[in-house]
Amino acid sequence: MIQDYDLCIIGGGINGAGIARDAAGRGLRVLLLEKGDLANGTSSASTSIIHGGLRYLETYEFGLVRRSLKEREVLMSIAPHLVHPMTFVIPHGKGQRPYKVVGAGLFLYDNLAKRKKLQKSYAEKLEGHYYGVPLKEEYKKGFSYADCRTTDSRLVVVNAMDAAMHGAEIKTRTECINLRDHGGRWHITMKEGNSVSTAGAKAVINAGGPWVRNIIDQSELAMADVPNISHIKGSHIIVPRQYDGGHAYTLQQPDGRIVFLIPYEDDLTLIGTTDEKFEGDLNDIRITHEEVEYLCAALNRVLKKSISEKDVLWSYSGVRTAPQPPENKKLSSVSREHQILL
Repeated sequence: MIQDYDLCIIGGGINGAGIARDAAGRGLRVLLLEKGDLANGTSSASTSIIHGGLRYLETYEFGLVRRSLKEREVLMSIAPHLVHPMTFVIPHGKGQRPYKVVGAGLFLYDNLAKRKKLQKSYAEKLEGHYYGVPLKEEYKKGFSYADCRTTDSRLVVVNAMDAAMHGAEIKTRTECINLRDHGGRWHITMKEGNSVSTAGAKAVINAGGPWVRNIIDQSELAMADVPNISHIKGSHIIVPRQYDGGHAYTLQQPDGRIVFLIPYEDDLTLIGTTDEKFEGDLNDIRITHEEVEYLCAALNRVLKKSISEKDVLWSYSGVRTAPQPPENKKLSSVSREHQILL
């Protein structure tokens, strides 16, 4: 007899695990399928910031930022052991966004949603300040604001554990190999090792991350209005600790992007991220020499101490998905909004 569920979720990243937790908590019978391990892909290759999306204000995505700020407060309440406040410092120098524009953006950031747990942003005189010690002398002023740091893979795992505590069945190393609509109900064929089995569900959610389109295509479910997917790679490098203190730096780049310097473990610094189109093997995502140079240059523009590729201890890369943008549009300007297609 085929086991029946209210909802089958494909993908064990933060989206799939979060949906499973929410659905199971509402009393639905939930099945989650993950072909590898939990947080196996993009969700363990992030910058590990629970942020409100400050840089998305520049593309007028006020609704997205407001929801992100609200969700950040929720996560701080339900997972205080995993979501920790952190101060981010924005050094300001010549050739960057105008000082008043950055200040106005931070004012919006502070006021788009109510905040109970984090401090507001401040204009900072960096010259003679603790934050300014590692910076080049030209960076005399800037701003500070609050966001949160997390351990991304652990956050996924605790969501899946809570879903399981509420009755969800979490099946890792189990790949969905076929989806079929049978009279308004879904038949899901799954493969675990050499064993193939079938389950039924009223609804299926495809939260496959970079593999989201593959899952649709292998079951021949793509309709004309299903967009093509762009794969966007983000890479990070880890180097020996570059400055004292528990604060991070938000560095504006000449190309308009943002790179973060974040304290990592006890004696390291995390630098990320890049943003480039990826068309290779999704199971073999690696940083390039050009990306390493880009991230080293981001630090070298601002800090007195300089680094090069020989200082990189290790790196990691991940891929996120986005609707394929028009040819004349930068990848970094593509909306981070989720799209739900029925």
